Amino acid sequence: MEALVRVGLIGAGRIGTYHAESLALRVPRAQLAAVADPAPGSAEKLAGTYGARPYTDVQAMIEADGVDAVVIASTARAHTDLVVAAATAGKPVFCEKPMALSLADADRAIGAAAATGVPLQVGFNRRFAAGFADARDVVAAGGVGAVQLLRSLTRDPGLADPGGVPPWTIFRETLIHDFDALLWFAGAAGETTATEVYAVADALVAPDFKAAGLLDTSIVTIRFGNGAMATAEASFSAAYGYDVRAEVFGSGGMVTAGQQASSSMRHYSAQGVARQTVRGDTALFGDAYTAELAHFVDCARTGATPAVTGHDARAALGIALACITSVEESRPVRLDEVDPA
Repeated sequence: MEALVRVGLIGAGRIGTYHAESLALRVPRAQLAAVADPAPGSAEKLAGTYGARPYTDVQAMIEADGVDAVVIASTARAHTDLVVAAATAGKPVFCEKPMALSLADADRAIGAAAATGVPLQVGFNRRFAAGFADARDVVAAGGVGAVQLLRSLTRDPGLADPGGVPPWTIFRETLIHDFDALLWFAGAAGETTATEVYAVADALVAPDFKAAGLLDTSIVTIRFGNGAMATAEASFSAAYGYDVRAEVFGSGGMVTAGQQASSSMRHYSAQGVARQTVRGDTALFGDAYTAELAHFVDCARTGATPAVTGHDARAALGIALACITSVEESRPVRLDEVDPA
């Protein structure tokens, strides 16, 4: 029997809990071997559910002989240091987005993985969603002709705690998914370089928190090297549910991906037509979350390069950082201004 990849999970919060369930129950050739979280009782509770070993000392879990690979689902500010620690220990590492909050940290993470030769995968789950992958295949096959316009949007279903959202989250943690998706779609047509961005953002959902740094609504325009134009849009409060969609338009047609409905059921009544909608990311992208971890486990087992690398994360982060400068200075920003290299 083929040996299982023993995975150590860092972070027992909402998404860490979902990843733990996936690794324990849904991902082939994976074993959830350990869970680490410095918060008292968190690791013990989650690990106990699946028979894994709990750790409050994250470094000890990373270095443990019984851990073959590491999945990072901690707070964003800790991601880079944890990637470096896991890679330095020679462990393949999966990191939730964003991998880093600065380009220097992104380079540090990429360099650590390169130095030991371990796979480094970043959690851009839309690449593993069937509809999005099918749409990209259409673009790659020339199905929309020369790509001219692209669009990606994320509308979250609600903002429960506006005071708990760090400044610039809308770019570095929300729209970064859209930036990666747009780069991924454009790359299918042979264009991988974003050259300029212009971003506007405001606190329209929770205006009382704007002074504290909250921005909850944004539209971004992106220019690519071949002249193609893209828009990325985000809101932290969609009353009708969780809404993630993409569109690629070209000289020969258009392809779209994403839907809000949770089933094909439509209710026709005197009030009109109603459909049930998805209310969370794990409901909309449950299969994609599982598929990305399955891909990571395969890469950890074989040493293959993941489909989503640290360099992909760095490219999306560069756009996010350019958006921050654009909002601060109310002007278009060239990517080479934030990343002269």
